[in-house]
Amino acid sequence: MAATSMAAALAASLPAPQAAPTPSAPTYEAIPASMAKVIDIEAEIPITSVQLDAMVVSKIIKHAKEAPGSSAHGLLLGLDLDGTLEVSNSFPLPHHSNDEEDKSVKSVARYQAAMLRSLKEVQADDSVVGFYQGMTLGSFFNQTLVDTQAIHQEKLRHGGIVIVHDISQTARGNASFRAFRLTKAFLDAYKKSNFSTTSLIDHRLTFSTILEEVPLKIRTNALVSSFLGTLSEAAVPPAAQTNPALATSSAAIPPSFSRLNLGTANTPRNLELVVEALDNYKTEEGNLAYLQRQIAREKAKADAYVQKRKEENASRVAAGLAPLPEEDVSRLFKIPPEPSRLESLLLLGRIDAYGKSLEETASTDLVKMYVAKGNTGN
Repeated sequence: MAATSMAAALAASLPAPQAAPTPSAPTYEAIPASMAKVIDIEAEIPITSVQLDAMVVSKIIKHAKEAPGSSAHGLLLGLDLDGTLEVSNSFPLPHHSNDEEDKSVKSVARYQAAMLRSLKEVQADDSVVGFYQGMTLGSFFNQTLVDTQAIHQEKLRHGGIVIVHDISQTARGNASFRAFRLTKAFLDAYKKSNFSTTSLIDHRLTFSTILEEVPLKIRTNALVSSFLGTLSEAAVPPAAQTNPALATSSAAIPPSFSRLNLGTANTPRNLELVVEALDNYKTEEGNLAYLQRQIAREKAKADAYVQKRKEENASRVAAGLAPLPEEDVSRLFKIPPEPSRLESLLLLGRIDAYGKSLEETASTDLVKMYVAKGNTGN
């Protein structure tokens, strides 16, 4: 009894237990109306333009000049703000020959992951917004570009874009950059892997509706402009100040007289590419015609078999016999599926790009030749 009363006394002396406080619900501040469009967390604002930083332009030009042929390609980094995709950085991806294709995919993936990790460590932009591709004379309609862009538009925020850089235009003193993305109709047919004649008609697909161009502008800053200005200005050596005969041009970027060059080196090459693309298109159309004839022959055999079976069953029914069971025609006759016309579309797009490039090159060369002829006459 004493122990019980003592325990009761101790219990009575302890403070009464208090109920645990109920945790308050977290509160979130609403995004100000002035910043709602800029932040765009849900990616609801569509991309209407692309802004390319001057540093990215110089990197792409440098990579395209050093890479063999038109193999220059890399990733674009940046972010989207109020409907504008701002590309602030880029880095090239390694190029492998065809005999190393099995190893190239893994090595490129490792290199890409290492570069993005390094950029994140130095707190630089590490969000992939697309890729760039160097090409010559408009030959950017190819299967590799379509496959890569399709993957990007499925996984990247806002779908990403591809920047196409024309190396031949840069060699002539004109930096050419264009931004593209796949159209919704083409992407829908690509996901279904169906480029038959019926699918092309349903999606209203032609070579001109594979890609849609996005307006692109280049943004520069005062530092880049000042740097280019110092490169183009000739520095006078100290000795030339006392002796003008020793004065020589020491500009890092010498003056360019490429506009006065009357050479037409690109025109023959452009014509060769047009003829080559036409030959490839003719070969592809021949293969498609052969497959169509093969499909038509198999379908004719299947239809003849079905008609013969119907006549036999009609004869058996007239004779009071049970009709023969219907058989699956697809098991008896292997009718090949209708071939894809994607390659034909890409070849037509390539021919169109070559033709437009030839038109631009030829018109410029003709103007130069007429000017030179006029000056010679005077």
